[in-house]
Amino acid sequence: MWALDYLSNFCTVASTRSKRKPMQTVEIKVKMDCDGCERRVRNAVSTLKGVKTVEINRKQSQVTVNGHVDPNKVLKRVKKLGKRAEFWPYIPQHLVYFPHASQAYDKRAPAGNVKNVTQGFPSSDPPEHERLVTMFSDDNVNACSVM
Repeated sequence: MWALDYLSNFCTVASTRSKRKPMQTVEIKVKMDCDGCERRVRNAVSTLKGVKTVEINRKQSQVTVNGHVDPNKVLKRVKKLGKRAEFWPYIPQHLVYFPHASQAYDKRAPAGNVKNVTQGFPSSDPPEHERLVTMFSDDNVNACSVM
């Protein structure tokens, strides 16, 4: 039996079908003013191959596409309509370590969201000046190591 499997490897023709893209969610920010704009964007995106669902929130200018699609193709299709489009730049506020930093805060962001910017996380070691300040703490009088 194993001989047939071995020989069949030489006789089979390689498949030219490409692998299917993974299921993913693509969020895009698109300025839409009216029902006509919304309908044009929905029709353009839903005709892409692999799209399962299209959700549009006109108030937040957000288009969410679920399916086996390439995010760049979705963005390109929306830009073809003459709309200014970009990937969704906002993330929920609770995922950011410093949500009120100057780069992250945006007045135009939907409620509870901030810009998706990379922020440095504090190191696990406290800086030298914080270690010295806690050495002379009034909260713990026995912690003073100098006296």
